[in-house]
Amino acid sequence: QVQLVESGGGLVLPGGSLRLSCAASGRTFSSYAMGWFRQAPGKEREFVTGINWNGSNTYYADSVKGRFTISRDNAKNTVSLQMNSLKPEDTAVYYCATDRFPHTVVVRSAIFHYWGQGTQVTVSS
Repeated sequence: QVQLVESGGGLVLPGGSLRLSCAASGRTFSSYAMGWFRQAPGKEREFVTGINWNGSNTYYADSVKGRFTISRDNAKNTVSLQMNSLKPEDTAVYYCATDRFPHTVVVRSAIFHYWGQGTQVTVSS
C-alpha cells in the first residue's frame, strides 16, 4: 500500500522560504515519478512541479519557475520542495503525489494516482 506523508508546512512572511518534504513507503520509491500539487480555497487543484523516476525530467508551473525546486533522495525515499521568494498567492494546501506506473519518462499531471493528506502553507504578513 502506497503511503505519502508530507511535512514542513507553516506560516511564512512574503519573500521568505519554506521546504516541504514527503516520505514515501509501500513500494520501490526510486522507480516512480513524484510531484507536488496545491489547492487554494475556492480554486482548482494546480500541478506545481514533478520529477520523473531518475530525475532526468522535471516540470514546473509557470507560476513557480525560478522560485521552487523539486528534488528527490532515493536512498531516503523522500521528495522535497524548496520554495523561495514566497508570495501570498502561494498560500494553499500542498499535496505530495506519485505515479501509478513505474519508469514514466515525461512528467505531466495526468500520471499521478496516489496522494498524501496535504500540508498547509500560508504566506502572509
